[in-house]
Amino acid sequence: MTAIIIIAAVALIAFWVIGIQNKLVKVDELCKNALKQINVQQVSRYDALKALIKLTREYASYEGETLEKVISARRITSSPSPSVEDINANERALQQAMVQLNAVAEQYPDLKANQSYQQTMADIKSYEENVRLSRMTFNDTVTKYNNQVRVFPASLVAGLLGFAQRDYLAEDTSKNEYPEI
Repeated sequence: MTAIIIIAAVALIAFWVIGIQNKLVKVDELCKNALKQINVQQVSRYDALKALIKLTREYASYEGETLEKVISARRITSSPSPSVEDINANERALQQAMVQLNAVAEQYPDLKANQSYQQTMADIKSYEENVRLSRMTFNDTVTKYNNQVRVFPASLVAGLLGFAQRDYLAEDTSKNEYPEI
């Protein structure tokens, strides 16, 4: 009788551990997927940015060549499994390229009035919004994952199985400063 109770207790503990492990794996996969979605949006925005550079080159070959050199020096990671650092580096590179492109566009009113330029800028804004939403989704998913990894008694199982806390994506601190009114 004691053996049956011990076997039943071990079986219950085993099922409990397996259940926790399965939950952790599912949320971990959601985190990886959310990070890849951000990367996909960044690559799309990068492609649109390259199209703008090509268009800029038609208006002003020197500026177009300069922008092309700048953006090619800042390659976007299209790794099958990007890291948080990759995503943050991509975001910084894309923001710097956009600042430079906007500065060039200000010098050429005909470029800004061009229908292709306007459509591509609208596409980039759409990709930027998608990236913003994807970043929020990733950080929300990481919060759920980290909660599961840290909450007792699941934290014991997570530690034994090698599940560690994940990092959040960095905030864009450049947008925290509001203009004076």
